[in-house]
Amino acid sequence: MPYYQHYSFDLWLTLIKSNPEFKIQRARFFQRNFNNTNRSVDDVAATFRQVDLMCNAVNEKTGKNIDADEMYLMVISLINGARLNIDDIDYPALHAQMEDLLFKYPPIAYSDVTIDTLQHLKLKSGATFSLLSNTGYITGKTLRKVLALYGLDNYFDFQLYSDEAGMSKPNPEFFKTMLNNIDICNGGKDLPLKSIIHIGDNPKNDVKPADEMGISSLLINSNQNSILSLIS
Repeated sequence: MPYYQHYSFDLWLTLIKSNPEFKIQRARFFQRNFNNTNRSVDDVAATFRQVDLMCNAVNEKTGKNIDADEMYLMVISLINGARLNIDDIDYPALHAQMEDLLFKYPPIAYSDVTIDTLQHLKLKSGATFSLLSNTGYITGKTLRKVLALYGLDNYFDFQLYSDEAGMSKPNPEFFKTMLNNIDICNGGKDLPLKSIIHIGDNPKNDVKPADEMGISSLLINSNQNSILSLIS
């Protein structure tokens, strides 16, 4: 595959994936602390999944973004019904507790070739790099810290997150924001659209909108391709 002049990456299930223990411990935390209806840990975990799927579907449909604080409050409401007043929830404290828990069980590289492939591309292509990621329970602010933890932030000229932009993939405006930032980090150099590639695991959120924008695209991890496809 030829080298491109700019590489845009999705984040979740493209470059990183959740630490399974984090979701287990998160469910246990909520089961202990926000559980006036005596739900089981499995019930709480299922509620997290329900809210995640629902918010993803809404974000994809509207192109907007439901933020982490709203998602956590939905989970608490569904667990407790009318038995807990969400006005009493100290969300800044909850966010801090969830961030602490995340860094006890941090996300991990999607595969053992992920970082080596980024290193190779950065060295050989001379291209600029960016992230274009939808967020959920974990905010863009926290994800920047995750990338810094592994030194991944050094590869990217800019990072765009749906909660910070107020819009989610596949919203074409989110991709236009990416293109505007590419222009800026390339000093206003006019890059041909096909010299820009967006890489992700989701056909609907990554490949289809990239193709419609006129840039190149590559689907990985959810099919037979891996990130190694970029250098093979």
